[in-house]
Order: sequence, then structure tokens, then C-alpha cells
Amino acid sequence: MNLAPGTTHEISRTVTADMTADAMGNKGVMVFATPAVLTFIENACNAMLLPHLPAGAATVGTKVEMTHLGATPLGMEVRAKATLLETDGRRFVFSVEVHDPKEKVAEATHERFLVNDLQKFLARAMKKADG
Repeated sequence: MNLAPGTTHEISRTVTADMTADAMGNKGVMVFATPAVLTFIENACNAMLLPHLPAGAATVGTKVEMTHLGATPLGMEVRAKATLLETDGRRFVFSVEVHDPKEKVAEATHERFLVNDLQKFLARAMKKADG
């Protein structure tokens, strides 16, 4: 893949009810849930890589270190900016910041690995269910 350290990619979306802590079992807490923030971070990194993947390939997340810094209420827009820190062509390490219109609400380091043959990877994973 032809990505160099320093490459950035940004995504945004509005916090919906299914992304809140309330929806994830913390009843009454109608703010952007930590698991949803983590998913958003992974999505920003994956979105950077997707256009560069060869046919039949994918990437998988392997490591994340995240700090959730602030609460974002239901209905507010959030944006995640991923910056590629390093790569060897197979391993990709990102720095990611998540902001709402008022403040930075999360920061993370995230690692993804290239899976050259997604079908082979999935078949190997499904063998776990067989026995």
C-alpha cells in the first residue's frame, strides 16, 4: 500500500441513541459511550486504509490505547482525525483524536494489520466453532 506516515483521514457523524451508554446498559446515561468511541476510532483508521487495499484484502484491529476525556451528548456531532504514525506495509499505527464542537473528547493510539486474504482468514476463524 502506498501510504506514508503523516497521512491523515477524518470522519464525522452525529451521536445517535444506539451509540449512547444508555443503549449499552448504563441506563439513563445519554452520552457517547466509550465502546462507541472506540468503534469510531477504528472506523476512522480503517476508512483511511480501505481505498488502498488490494482486492480480497482487509485490515483488522489488534491494539488500542484510548483515553475518553469528555462526555458528548446525544445529538451532537463528533469527528475523528486519524494520523498514520508508522507502517511497514503490513502493520499500521495511528494516532487518533476525537472532538465534539466544544472539546477534545478522546485520544488514542491504534494498530491495524493487513489481512491479504480475508476469506482464508475468516475460514480459519470459523474452524474454532467446529470443535
